[in-house]
Amino acid sequence: MSFLCQKQCYLKKCKTVVTSCTPAKCLVDKKENKCIDGFEVILEDTVLFPEGGGQPDDRGKINGTDVLKVWRKGAHAIHFVMAEQNVGQEVEVEVDWQRRFDNMQQHSGQHLITAIAESLYSWPTTSWDLGEKVSTIELDTVKITDDQLLAIESAVNEQIRNAVPVKVRLLESGSDEMETIRSRGLPDDHVGPVRVVEIQGIDSNMCCGTHVSNLSHLQSIKLLGLTKAKKGKSNVVFVAGNRVLRYLGSCYQTEKAMTKLLKCTPVEQTSAVEKVQKNLKEVCKVSNRLLKMVAVMRAQIYVENKDRDPVFVQHEKDGDSEFLNILAKAVGDKARFMFLTGGDEKRAGLYLLIGPPEAIASLAPKVSELLDGKGVLKNGWFQGKANKMAGRSQAELLLRKYITDHEL
Repeated sequence: MSFLCQKQCYLKKCKTVVTSCTPAKCLVDKKENKCIDGFEVILEDTVLFPEGGGQPDDRGKINGTDVLKVWRKGAHAIHFVMAEQNVGQEVEVEVDWQRRFDNMQQHSGQHLITAIAESLYSWPTTSWDLGEKVSTIELDTVKITDDQLLAIESAVNEQIRNAVPVKVRLLESGSDEMETIRSRGLPDDHVGPVRVVEIQGIDSNMCCGTHVSNLSHLQSIKLLGLTKAKKGKSNVVFVAGNRVLRYLGSCYQTEKAMTKLLKCTPVEQTSAVEKVQKNLKEVCKVSNRLLKMVAVMRAQIYVENKDRDPVFVQHEKDGDSEFLNILAKAVGDKARFMFLTGGDEKRAGLYLLIGPPEAIASLAPKVSELLDGKGVLKNGWFQGKANKMAGRSQAELLLRKYITDHEL
């Protein structure tokens, strides 16, 4: 099994014939999780790559009609389109070249990094993911040091500078040569010869994906670091080819913005940010002290009022859980009920409901429903987080009605 897109990876369009067109539903966008109506089209051959080998499927057009998804089924590539295609008709198929070449660069980059990592440190690749902005290779090792990461990056870019050829060969399944090829196994529905991608003198790997014909077409590879991985594994994040330039451009724009904000040169940014962080910590300390003083003062004003309201209600936009607790403890048993809130006045925030244990046990679920919140009840104290603080006034009325109804 080998399509035109696999035989000639740099071919951008071709003429072919429609052999089948069947009405069908397809889940085009997994994020939307919605199937749409269209047609499954099979062609005599195609320049559109069906998903496989860790490489996403191509996008393109059939006679101007957008191809929304391509996948392989046995020896056929299935193209999903919205417009019906006439069986027997000759059509022109064109690939979205920018997307395809990006996939080729990332895929060939993965092969190269995988081969070098295994050659230098005997770390096999267990999986990989070609993402929209960055790609990830999962290596079978618990730890990778910065020096080892740098050594891999240096070695892969040296091979790119050496302009090493990349060739595609077809081998018979079960042949002696197949025993020497790196492989993760064939699909159950595979038919025909086995496709092998060879980076000359570096790696031979069974693969159905599209690849550059020479490592120089990768331009460069940048290893961006490590991310959290499965137990016993390490994830290496990388960009290859044009993505390196886009990543560099993005970093440069960020650097320009930071230079303007911090009013310093790029080399001074780290020390400038450290200074800002230090000042911010001092400001936060002062702010916390002032908030605590405000909490105590508000409590004192309430306690000293002989005609005080039996329901102590307070809201502080900047109040956190510590502020609410200080306020509550300072009031003590001088209020029958306390309804203390902090955060946004209409949206998300914190709330503290205090009163007789049996009353709070009854009221807490109702207040939580009004505030679209949830929390924890303990000894007449209910602490919660709310999503709809606009319900505070209704919650207050609920407390007052409870006092009236129970003649507290």
